Amino acid sequence: MMTPKISDILGIINKFAPPVLAEEWDNVGLMVGDPTCAVSRIMVALDGTRETVDAAIAADCQLLLTHHPFLFRPLKRITANDPTGATVMRAISGRLAVISLHTNYDIADGGMNDLLAQRLGMCSAQPLSVTATEELVKLAVFVPKGHEEQVSEALFRFSGTVGNYRDCSFRSSGTGTFHPLEGARPFLGTVGAREQVAETRIEVLVRKELVSSAVTALLKAHPYEEPAFDLYPLLNRGAAQGLGRIGYLAEETTLAPFADDVKAKLGLAGVRLVGDAGRRVKKVALCGGSGMSLLRDAHRQGADVFVTGDVKYHEARDAEALGVALLDAGHFGTESIMVSGVVERLTADLVLKGFEADVVAFNGERDPFVWR
Repeated sequence: MMTPKISDILGIINKFAPPVLAEEWDNVGLMVGDPTCAVSRIMVALDGTRETVDAAIAADCQLLLTHHPFLFRPLKRITANDPTGATVMRAISGRLAVISLHTNYDIADGGMNDLLAQRLGMCSAQPLSVTATEELVKLAVFVPKGHEEQVSEALFRFSGTVGNYRDCSFRSSGTGTFHPLEGARPFLGTVGAREQVAETRIEVLVRKELVSSAVTALLKAHPYEEPAFDLYPLLNRGAAQGLGRIGYLAEETTLAPFADDVKAKLGLAGVRLVGDAGRRVKKVALCGGSGMSLLRDAHRQGADVFVTGDVKYHEARDAEALGVALLDAGHFGTESIMVSGVVERLTADLVLKGFEADVVAFNGERDPFVWR
């Protein structure tokens, strides 16, 4: 097992929360630190406060991962008498790097909003507001008979899913010809003689951003010295990506027991409701954090209730007018689940990459709002 560098960790994060997904106004990625430094211990927290920075340093961590951007607004100066500046200085003096994954993690498959949907027991959750769709490329490669499986397995790592199906491909048989020249080291045939070989054409769909990695894996797995392959850009679009989620509960309920269930599943002291406590609830929309900008998306798609945080008075009135029930579970309450989610995902991905590093959760964060 290898000790990763900060750049290795950033590469892993960029796979499950691609920075290209982040909103234009956001700030994600490496905020502080040297990407070449080795990392043996990583802490995950919701916020990059002085408390979390101190906790990470005290726990001998070299890297802190936060959801909310450690640096959000441009800094004109870094001084000890400014809270943000003092926190930045503390991280640097403690040799602590900081990476933030914010709206890119909110939007990503398996990210913040999917974690929230799973926690609340939603089925078939889809993006509430689509911001992009995956761009796809068809990769076609010609493989000698008997070697299809090793090449297919290499490519399936990058082919993703088609709906609820994985490992999708198409195969057709044909004949390949080639004439090895002087200096060639042919897997089949001899130098100076034209060969005809029974081959299989394998086609898979690959996400555009993964094409380079897929081709590298193909070249390693293919038995030929110079494998033939084609790349076709497609007008087809892959899975939709976006903010929030909308889906269904396994069983219909009413607003009051649904609110109690959300409160229990998120470990909250309380929630705020807008709407008739007895109204039916089956189709649920949600957005972790501050999601009221998506209220009309929830209404257009027929949501019975919209779960989010930071609901303002006039926004609640808008929801009443639209006939959409609201459940304000708080900004902290709807997003703090990211800590365990990122710990689990990063730990698994480190093992898959052959890296050894401890990933720990910071459990000392509390909602700044207190119920009395």
